[in-house]
Amino acid sequence: MSSRPAPVAGSVSAKDLNHHNPRIGIALKVASALVFTGMVAMVKMVATTFPVGEVLFARGIFGLIPVLIMAGFQGELPGAFKTSRPFGHLSRAIVGATAMSLWFSALARLPLPDATAISFAAPLITVIFAALFLREKVRIYRWSAVVVGFVGILIILSPHMGGSVESDETTLGSAFAFGSATCMALAMITVRRLTGTERTSTIVIWFGMVTTGLALLTLPFGWVMPDAKGFAMLAAIGLFGGVGQILLTHSYRFADASTIAPFDYSTMIWTVIVGYLVFSEVPTIEVLVGAAIVIGAGVFVIFRERALGLDRSKERSTVTPSKV
Repeated sequence: MSSRPAPVAGSVSAKDLNHHNPRIGIALKVASALVFTGMVAMVKMVATTFPVGEVLFARGIFGLIPVLIMAGFQGELPGAFKTSRPFGHLSRAIVGATAMSLWFSALARLPLPDATAISFAAPLITVIFAALFLREKVRIYRWSAVVVGFVGILIILSPHMGGSVESDETTLGSAFAFGSATCMALAMITVRRLTGTERTSTIVIWFGMVTTGLALLTLPFGWVMPDAKGFAMLAAIGLFGGVGQILLTHSYRFADASTIAPFDYSTMIWTVIVGYLVFSEVPTIEVLVGAAIVIGAGVFVIFRERALGLDRSKERSTVTPSKV
């Protein structure tokens, strides 16, 4: 990793920002999961009112506000826009924007717990992509976890393959959710390449800017003029996403990746609660059993990577399941 420039006057140094305090790290990670759950719940609320491109634009442009404030507070704002790898950021943004678009489309068609459970396939798919694209050596233990995890995904998908008109819609939603998880995994690979030379703030800010620009290209395809309530919802989606990103990034300043990462699965708890209270959604036994299997496989992969000395903290602070 390239050396970081000296902090400007009044900035907060990296040494001051990083403290080993796992309790704070875990609390921030769980809080980020809750905030992201609030974001996806609002996406689900507006899914039938606004087109995906418009929601993606709001997520990008309003999400930049808290991220830019954070970068300014840390004294990183002047250098956060500088990069020698613009095409790397562009490819990361294209993959991430595709993942987010598919994710938003899935939320419009699936219960919140179902979509979230399917998204947990992303870390398992990342193992496959790491072996294919990064030539990372994957041994039998992690391959076994991937296979077991995909069995869990099949269990989750089973109720949505009935062939009725209703199940056709949820089948499409399931395909969108799995496609999103695949793109999330690919985004993790692109971020892994960027972290060799780029700051976390640079990766996040460039992603927000490029995603906003890409989403703007969908304007001719029929955006909807929001009323005051709709505008507030769209703005809140972006702000929640930005705040969630900040909490997520800071969680990795206080604890190791292997300590923090398993708590991303607390998202499932929040989605079940929010899904029931807001949308009257009750997860089926297939979703609960399948999610437990996928989460178990994902946690095994995380701890196996820890045993192998693989640090994913930089990637996970910018790309996590269901958040991109």
